[in-house]
Amino acid sequence: MTHDGGLRLHLQHVFRAPRSVVFRTFTEPREVAKWWGPDGFAIPSVESDLRPGGAYRIAMQPPDGDVFCLVGEFLEVDPPERLSYTFRWEDPDPEDRETVVTLSFHELGNSSAKLVFNQGDFATERRRTLHEEGWAQSLNKLDELLASAASA
Repeated sequence: MTHDGGLRLHLQHVFRAPRSVVFRTFTEPREVAKWWGPDGFAIPSVESDLRPGGAYRIAMQPPDGDVFCLVGEFLEVDPPERLSYTFRWEDPDPEDRETVVTLSFHELGNSSAKLVFNQGDFATERRRTLHEEGWAQSLNKLDELLASAASA
């Protein structure tokens, strides 16, 4: 998956929730902490200044490891349609570099919404694959959270 000479990640996911609800789960710290990260990860804290130029910081803890943090800056905040931000680790792996995540949220009707996700450019295919696996697990957790909220 290359674009403009770089490694990019492209995902789409349909949620059984209105677009405004899905957007909120990506932008409200308490909501983000419920589903963020790969399976088994805890999210001890989420800090967010949701505005263009505002910063965010997400603390993540793997099942058998120390807490590490994801940080970045919001580039575009257009509720409930678009969200874009930089994505980098506070203590990056040598193969890491800052990427940009762009999310667009589309209303599908029947209280469903489609997320179109793009991230890149990655330094290596290995890092792109790692992010793809993490995002797929996170989006599945969010799907389960939204489905259980809808049935409650």
